[in-house]
Amino acid sequence: MTTKEVGFQGEPGAYSEEAIVQHYHGKAEPKPCRTVSDVFNGVASGRMDAGMIPVENSIGGNVYESYDLLISSNLHVIAEVYLKVHHCLISNRNARKEELKKVYSHPQALEQCRNFVSGLGAEMLSSYDTAGSVMAIKKSGAVDSAAIASKRAAEIYGLAVLAENIEDNPNNTTRFLVISREQVISAGKLKTSIVFQVPNTPGSLYNAMGLFAKRGINLTKIESRPSRERQWEYFFLLDFEGSTRESGAAEALDELGRIATFVKVIGSYPEGIHS
Repeated sequence: MTTKEVGFQGEPGAYSEEAIVQHYHGKAEPKPCRTVSDVFNGVASGRMDAGMIPVENSIGGNVYESYDLLISSNLHVIAEVYLKVHHCLISNRNARKEELKKVYSHPQALEQCRNFVSGLGAEMLSSYDTAGSVMAIKKSGAVDSAAIASKRAAEIYGLAVLAENIEDNPNNTTRFLVISREQVISAGKLKTSIVFQVPNTPGSLYNAMGLFAKRGINLTKIESRPSRERQWEYFFLLDFEGSTRESGAAEALDELGRIATFVKVIGSYPEGIHS
């Protein structure tokens, strides 16, 4: 069987790559991409079979770029992955933690380790990727700078781990979604993601939510994102338990289509397992 090529944002050693290894049990080939948009483009063009994108973190919150791309693309979500994230402080081997002046990482990772970095008295500087920050530290040879990334990234680039488990919350977890050109609806316990717009009138969002409530469908997340085309209008991203194949959900979506100005099913997919 041909090995799947799965895109991710970042360099080898990034947490998105770890999510690929976890989900595919090492039977997929991770393909590094510079941006999340590049992951979407790679999947849409057929250069990659699937993509692994982060959508939210239990400490740092939502990854809005991913949500905006889910709204605008024609790709489908086919799986959900939860990854426990343990950050390390990484630098060149002759660096000392007490002498650090700068700490680089992805903005989400910096936010997840804010208390630790504040305790160092070092300046936090954003980079496009956690593992990419490690690679840059190695290339610079700096001993007054460090990166926040995974222990695996330190091993890949041959740098020293100055401190482990530096995240502010030990239950730090990132939720990822797997995107694909084709929709695949599996058996088992499923979750569905949709995006919709309703008229900007009193009660319109309340009425949309009521379609699910009256059918006993549990909503697990709702998120609003501004429209890029019209000021002060919003898209609503909604996750609910169940599949579009279930009668209650199908009825709710059919009725939503009659009161909404836009409805799109992003995907029905197996619920991820919380570790």
